[in-house]
Amino acid sequence: MTRRSNQRMTRRGALQTGVGLALGGALASGEPAPAAPTGPGVYEALGVKPVINATGTVTVLGGSLMPPEVVAAWVDAARHFVNLVDLQDKVGERIAKLLGVEAALVTTGAAGALLLGTAAAVTRGDAKLVKRLPDTAGMKNEVLLQKAHHSCYDNQLTDVGVKLIDVETADDVKRVVSERTALMFFMNVAEPDGRIKRAEWVELARRHQVPTLLDAAADVPPLERLSEYNKMGFDLVAFSGGKALRGPNNTGLLLGRKDLVEAGKRNANPHCGTIGRMMKVSKEDMIALLAAVERYVRLDHKAEWREWERRLAVIERALKDVPTLECERVVPPIANHVPHLILSWDEKRVKITRERLTRELAEGEPPILIGRVSGTGDKGVLISVFVLQEGEDRVVAERLRAILDKAAGGAGR
Repeated sequence: MTRRSNQRMTRRGALQTGVGLALGGALASGEPAPAAPTGPGVYEALGVKPVINATGTVTVLGGSLMPPEVVAAWVDAARHFVNLVDLQDKVGERIAKLLGVEAALVTTGAAGALLLGTAAAVTRGDAKLVKRLPDTAGMKNEVLLQKAHHSCYDNQLTDVGVKLIDVETADDVKRVVSERTALMFFMNVAEPDGRIKRAEWVELARRHQVPTLLDAAADVPPLERLSEYNKMGFDLVAFSGGKALRGPNNTGLLLGRKDLVEAGKRNANPHCGTIGRMMKVSKEDMIALLAAVERYVRLDHKAEWREWERRLAVIERALKDVPTLECERVVPPIANHVPHLILSWDEKRVKITRERLTRELAEGEPPILIGRVSGTGDKGVLISVFVLQEGEDRVVAERLRAILDKAAGGAGR
C-alpha cells in the first residue's frame, strides 16, 4: 500500500540496501549504490514492525521522517571526507543566516543543545575550564529555574556539574542570584505554569547580567519561532532538528549569541577532553539538517496547515454518526503547535474505555500508536495527523470506525 511504498522510498534514499552494508561498500568504492531490495524492509528483516504514528513528532517513535531532499543531502555528504570543524562553522553560519539569528550550532538533539549551552555558560570557552567539566569547583556553577520548569531534561543541565536553584518570584531571583550564577534556564512549554513569564525572565537576567537558555525543543511551527525567542532577548535557544524541521532525529540546534555558541563548540566534538566529545554530530547529519532548514524556510506553511486539516476532516467524516462521539479540534499553544483531534464518547453507550481503544489500535495491523502531548488536556483520546503519510489518515479513520462501531453494538451503521 502507499504507506509501505513511502517508507521504502525513504529507506532506499537513506540506506539503499539491506541495513546499509551495501551502501557503505558502494560509497567507499565510488560506485553507484545498488537498487533497494524487493524483499522485507530493514525493520521487518530484524523483526521490528513499522507503525502508523498518530502521536506526533515524539522521539520514542523516531521524531519524523526525512523528506527525499534531506535524505539525498545525507547520502551525498556520506561520499566524501571533510574537516569537521570547518564544516561545523560553515553549516552554522548558513543556518544562522537562513533563520536571522546571530549564530547556530548543530547538536545532538535539543537535549545536546541544552548540555552544550549550559557548558558554554559555565566555561565561556576557557580551555582550562572546558577540560575540567563536570568538576565545576570554583566556577560559576549554579543555574536558576522556576520550580514549575523542572522536567526529565534536568539531567542535561546537571550533567555539566551545575546545581539547580529553584525560584518562583522576581524577589526569589534577586535573593539567590550571586557570583556563582552561571545561567537562568527557562522551559518554554512550562511558561503557563510558572509565575515569571518569558519577557520578565529575560528582563531579570539582563538586570543581573546572567545569560539565559530557553528549551523550545518542539516549538516549531510556526517558522517565526526559530528566531523570535532570540529577538525577545534569550541568549541561547535549543530546538529539535528531528521534529517539525524533519532533519535527522538525532540532531538539534543551539541558536543565539555568537560568543556563547562558540563556547558551546569548544565543549563539543571533535575536540578531545570535553564533556561533549561523546555527542558526535556526523558530517552527514550536519548537511542533512542544513538541507532540512533550507526546505523548511521555503515551505508553504499555509498549504501544510490545510493538509493537516484535510486529514482531520477524513477522520471526522468517518466517525460522524458514532453514537455520543464528539470530535474537537485543538491546537496546543506552544509545543506541537499543529491541529489535533480529541475524541470523546459516553462509555455507557459506546462500551470501550480510552485505554482499551488505545490498546486495540496498537495491537491491530498495521499498529497505530496514539498518545498525549502537552497543552491538550486529558479529555478523551488525542489523534495527531502531524506526521501521517499519504493514505494513513484513511487507515486511522477506518480502524477507529471499526473499533467504535463494535463497541457501540453497530449502532453507528
